[in-house]
Amino acid sequence: MYSALSMAKYIIDKCTKDKYPISNLQLQKILYYIQREFLQQGAMAFPENIEAWQFGPVVPEVYKQYCGFGALPIRMRYVVAIKSNDENIINPIIEKKRILNPWDMVSDTHSSGKAWDLIYRDGLGDHQIIPQELIKSKG
Repeated sequence: MYSALSMAKYIIDKCTKDKYPISNLQLQKILYYIQREFLQQGAMAFPENIEAWQFGPVVPEVYKQYCGFGALPIRMRYVVAIKSNDENIINPIIEKKRILNPWDMVSDTHSSGKAWDLIYRDGLGDHQIIPQELIKSKG
């Protein structure tokens, strides 16, 4: 298991290195998809909570770190050690999701009946934690 910030740094570094820099919005969605995949495999990618915010699932600690970029691409390099078997899970998610329109990922995570939708409830659950079991079972 990694910290959410370490995972975010790995994602940012990979995207920068591969010449596909991502925005904070994209970063948040990719973190969510990675956590969902790990949970579905019986593990956790990171222990930090994911909350239901207006534009989808957000890891607050990571958001605070990168919100200054706004919608601009985050181009930074980091050295983060990720186990190779974890890279085999993480890298395909990053490579698949980073090329999508960020608003398509927002639409996906906002789909009716999915974890974000069940917690956010038209704003009633704004900034509430999305339980890991719900992320695992409802995506």
